[in-house]
Amino acid sequence: MEMALLLLRQIGLMFVLICIGFIFYRKQLISDKGSKDLSRILLNLVVPVVIINNLWIERTAERTGELLQSSLLACICMAAALLVSKLVFGKKNGIAEFSSSFSNAAFMGIPLITAVCGSEAVFYVSAFIVLINALQWTLGAVMLTGDRSLMKPAKVIRNPIVISVAVGLLLYILNLPKPVFVQNVFTTIIGMNTPLAMIVSGVFLANSDLMKIFGKKNIWLVSLIRLVVIPVLTLVLLKITPVGTQVMKTAVMICAACPVGSNVAVFARLYGKDDTEAVEYVCVTTILSLLTLPVAVMAVNML
Repeated sequence: MEMALLLLRQIGLMFVLICIGFIFYRKQLISDKGSKDLSRILLNLVVPVVIINNLWIERTAERTGELLQSSLLACICMAAALLVSKLVFGKKNGIAEFSSSFSNAAFMGIPLITAVCGSEAVFYVSAFIVLINALQWTLGAVMLTGDRSLMKPAKVIRNPIVISVAVGLLLYILNLPKPVFVQNVFTTIIGMNTPLAMIVSGVFLANSDLMKIFGKKNIWLVSLIRLVVIPVLTLVLLKITPVGTQVMKTAVMICAACPVGSNVAVFARLYGKDDTEAVEYVCVTTILSLLTLPVAVMAVNML
């Protein structure tokens, strides 16, 4: 219960930041270009630093085992999300399939995990975040276009989040000490993660007519799959999988229960699809997740 209350407080904080982004955009204090620039800072600097910081720790046999266990849990849960999304939306609506498959694990998941489980728990979901990004650039591209030739490993390798994990793992393997000055720099940058991510989400909301989009049936179906069906299936899988600590499973559950990842709008625009539909999925599931995420955390802590 204490953990759920902590999560509720963090979500309340995030909601306030979302409102700030919403108001600033409506008052023309931040532009579309400004929000895109903030997104680039998040993707290319803040989230990579968060990942490197949490992988750059003292290497021990116990931590190596935990990394392998969390990677296994990530693969199992990600496979379940892809399967459910394929069964419901496959060959019918590529944007909906992409949206329900991939959660906002990096931008929204990391701040929540840090608040609920502690910053060290981000170590447990590094594989989950890399997996999401790698699959978005390969399988996700196929979902949106139907063109299997787009599954190019080169694009995955150049992804800043994948690069940051590679750097973090190298530092972990080499077991190099982290200088105090570097830690101070990292701590300062990491502090920008939640505010920037939520303000950008508020801009997304401000771009949408919420009264209209809540009346669309497909919005509710994607929300049901992304926020209810996939988390419930994840909960079952975490219960029957005989590996992982309680903190590890809580961190993985938060990632799996997060709303639609904001990258769907970027990919939709990149491949000439309806990015307005993509933004609607992001907005509605983000709002609804304020209700569903605490339930997911309470459920996983009853395992």
